[in-house]
Amino acid sequence: MFERSNSATLSKLDFDRLSSFIYNECGIKMPESKKIMVEARLRKRLKDLEIGSYNEYCNLLFSKSGNNQEITQMVDVITTNKTDFFREPRQFEFLKERALSELINIDGAGIQKPLKVWSAGCSTGEEPYTLSIVLNEFAQNFPRYSYNILATDISTRVLQKAALGIYELEKTAPIPKQLLQKYFLKSKNRDNKVVRVIPELRKTINFQWLNFMENDFGINEKFDLIFCRNVIIYFDKPTQDKLIAKLIQYLKPGGYFFLGHSESIFNTNLPLVQMAASTYRKME
Repeated sequence: MFERSNSATLSKLDFDRLSSFIYNECGIKMPESKKIMVEARLRKRLKDLEIGSYNEYCNLLFSKSGNNQEITQMVDVITTNKTDFFREPRQFEFLKERALSELINIDGAGIQKPLKVWSAGCSTGEEPYTLSIVLNEFAQNFPRYSYNILATDISTRVLQKAALGIYELEKTAPIPKQLLQKYFLKSKNRDNKVVRVIPELRKTINFQWLNFMENDFGINEKFDLIFCRNVIIYFDKPTQDKLIAKLIQYLKPGGYFFLGHSESIFNTNLPLVQMAASTYRKME
């Protein structure tokens, strides 16, 4: 079995089946140029399941019994989860220097009531933890300041890692030294080059599974800030437009919406005004 899986190749027919399924389930477009990547990423699943071919794997995935069991594993393997602490730092500077103060002035967000933040597509947690660091630093000037962060992703694997808040020391390179010392704990084992986010920050974040293709997100609140950065680049234009329009429904009037530096909004019908690069505000 294992020898057959090592030599198996993904046919165009099976790739098309997988590509269509991934698009329908996750909204992610998989052009034929991604065939080798998909084949490589699924190879371990074939080995783990002791399946000898991609055709057998597809038959399992698309069967009634196999679908429920395997779809989560498949999504975890296929989805790309690239992120860093303080990624695209200018947006965090904008947050500190302008957005947070304006949100206090609008309706007391953070003072009269907790500031509500959504990290949509949070991957392994570097973004929501960066947000928590920035907000906690901002709160030093406001004794009553409070906030909570919802962090969602479609991959259960990355959510588990994010909730633990444990990172290789080299991953923390973008974090200023004084903030690293303040918000991360070193391992007691000096040979173990990892750090962990302090409990005070971890408790400010609620990690939840969410598929953007679901009709109902199951979210019954609105947010002052929504970060959905470097996520929509994996979707085609119609899916991007539909998703952004849906996310904006969860944003309070006057709230801010952040995309990745390579992403932008072309739908002029949305109630958004661009404030900076890939940074938008919902009209009041």
